[in-house]
Amino acid sequence: MLTDLNLIQRGRMAFLSVGIATLLAACGGSSSSSVPAPADPLLLDVSTSGATSVNPNLWDLINTLPFEPLSDTELAALAFMREEEKLAQDVYLDMYDRWGIPIFVDIADSEQTHTDVVLRLIEKYGLADPAEGKPRGEFSDASLQGLYDSLTAQGSASLVDALIVGATIEDLDIFDLHRQLALVDNQDITVVFENLQKGSRNHLRAFYTSLSDMSIAYTPVYISQQEYDEIVNSAMESGQ
Repeated sequence: MLTDLNLIQRGRMAFLSVGIATLLAACGGSSSSSVPAPADPLLLDVSTSGATSVNPNLWDLINTLPFEPLSDTELAALAFMREEEKLAQDVYLDMYDRWGIPIFVDIADSEQTHTDVVLRLIEKYGLADPAEGKPRGEFSDASLQGLYDSLTAQGSASLVDALIVGATIEDLDIFDLHRQLALVDNQDITVVFENLQKGSRNHLRAFYTSLSDMSIAYTPVYISQQEYDEIVNSAMESGQ
């Protein structure tokens, strides 16, 4: 069954890449058809420093992808990931306020981009935004509220604990995106979630490096040790 799902996913993404390339060719500002468009443009580009930038055509790309009916699972996934990305940003801002280490504010800026991208999907489908009007540290989802409270308390104990909290958040984010990607099938949601996962892998690498520099080993809580080792022992991913 897993093999079948993978085959379906690859087929869908191949169709999607062709569709987006056609869109970019049409919107490139030139009447010439001899200039090829990128075959696989990225919605988010995560630099080797962990910073995230948005493809200038992001909103158009999301809107041009099919407007597909949302299952209850997809509705829940959008609401949850909107707030989970907000949680990451809020915790990192708290840790920066306490410890003043640039890694926290740099990645917090990236998380703002991540949660904004999920918001764009919410707006596309005319859904209520669970994070609307919520200040730092407040969430609609009770489980995320409890997680925020426990992680900020843990990260306040020491700088090492704060960096472990960072690694834990990215560990969880990768795990949750794995889970959501196995359940959703709308093309726009799939593309956004895959890009968010790439960003989380780079953020995990950044926290791993900071902890390694302090001779501290992080043990993954959510993803497998094998997946963790593969991520941190591979190069930063970039859309360039």
